[in-house]
Amino acid sequence: MNKTELVAAIAEKTGLKKEDAKKAVDAFVDVVTEGLAKGDKIALVGFGTFEVAEREARTGRNPLTGQDIEIPASKLPKFKAGKGLKETVNK
Repeated sequence: MNKTELVAAIAEKTGLKKEDAKKAVDAFVDVVTEGLAKGDKIALVGFGTFEVAEREARTGRNPLTGQDIEIPASKLPKFKAGKGLKETVNK
């Protein structure tokens, strides 16, 4: 399902106009993105949790040359599915 299909499904399920559903989806994405950028943890009980994980700097290998390279520390967004979502998917 892509964003357009998600917006259409939300509009159908809620009775909203597609443009209003699109605004809601965009707002959700913006709020989650801004929260994660600040380091916040966003928990939706029964659905899941969005959080930021930190990767330490490490040594890697360039597959083309075989030379060792330093990979800098970084942050990455993570999603952990909640119990309700897991149960629904596994039915």
